[in-house]
Amino acid sequence: MDPREKVHRHVDALFGAGVSDALPADIQFDFSRRTGRIKNFSIGGRLAVTLRTDGGLALTIMGAQFLLENSKQFWENCVMPVQEAVPFVSEGRSLFCKHVKWCGSNIKVGSDVAVIDGNISGGDGSDNSSRRVVAVGVAMLSSRLMKQYRKGVAVKVRQGIKGRTE
Repeated sequence: MDPREKVHRHVDALFGAGVSDALPADIQFDFSRRTGRIKNFSIGGRLAVTLRTDGGLALTIMGAQFLLENSKQFWENCVMPVQEAVPFVSEGRSLFCKHVKWCGSNIKVGSDVAVIDGNISGGDGSDNSSRRVVAVGVAMLSSRLMKQYRKGVAVKVRQGIKGRTE
């Protein structure tokens, strides 16, 4: 199968139909020398997504920002924390349920999500181009449970824009 087609189908399956339409034609792929499988792909020379061995996709902050700016459907894979939690999440700390202001309906347990700053525009999802991704991570709960629960981790953050300095 063509690597470009494989990545497009993979992105659509995990993030929703139509999200792959935002991917540009000039994606650069890195292949494993041992197995020949796709390891990751870059957009404009910057790492966007790593393909995990379990079939998932590990987004980078740049990859999430690109999809958010170029695809309206990707909005449903995002979580918006309350403003007080943004500095902690951007350092790479986990996002707790009580700090979730809004979350998209496409979030499932174990899916990769983008944590976005809700202070930039109205907070209703009307203008994705002005949004800023502050972290990426893995959802510990589905979107329905994130809204319902007041205790526990909602998103285990993998990478924040400030990084951890420990």
